[in-house]
Amino acid sequence: MAAMGQQGEGRRVLNLVVKADVQGSTEALRDSLTKLSTDLISINVIGSGVGGISESDASLALSSKALMIGFNVRADAGARKLAEGNNVDIRYYNIIYDAVDEVKAAMSGMLAPEQREEVIGTAEIRTKFVASKIGTVAGCMITAGVVRRGARVRVLRDHTVVYSGEVESVRRMKDDVREVKEGFECGVKIKNYNEIAEGDQLEFFEVKEVARTL
Repeated sequence: MAAMGQQGEGRRVLNLVVKADVQGSTEALRDSLTKLSTDLISINVIGSGVGGISESDASLALSSKALMIGFNVRADAGARKLAEGNNVDIRYYNIIYDAVDEVKAAMSGMLAPEQREEVIGTAEIRTKFVASKIGTVAGCMITAGVVRRGARVRVLRDHTVVYSGEVESVRRMKDDVREVKEGFECGVKIKNYNEIAEGDQLEFFEVKEVARTL
């Protein structure tokens, strides 16, 4: 979405240029769209008017990185050429609610995705050993869920996090495997960390991006 900027601390701005067939529609659109503003995103109608979308309207949208909305109107040849050559986004509508819904969807798309953590498994370190080509490996019993190569891991000692990192490899019966499930023993190599101890607990998790909505 081209019509995006910053305003204040952390607040984004969606600039709009609104043109409609009659004054009543222009005012209704401007009022409805402005009311969509939230604490995270501000709607800023930088230009509005009655009649077709002209080259000057498209120039305003270009200079302000604004989204253009035409309600029961269309862009003239000059405006179309300028818009097509400069990636100015022009949207046409004949129902106000459709315009409001699409702008709201555009606002949601401007929000950075939320980083959400999901615990996928836990394990108890029963022993540790050193493999010549690998380094220190935790001999574990998977007590819940699953351990997966590449997952994030926390090392807990007396219920206190002493290290947070990444699972470098998982070994089962001397073979490298992708994952091991609850109830099975395996060897877990933690990337760049060798200070494990018998009795430590391992918590495996993944961080996923979840789209935010308004």
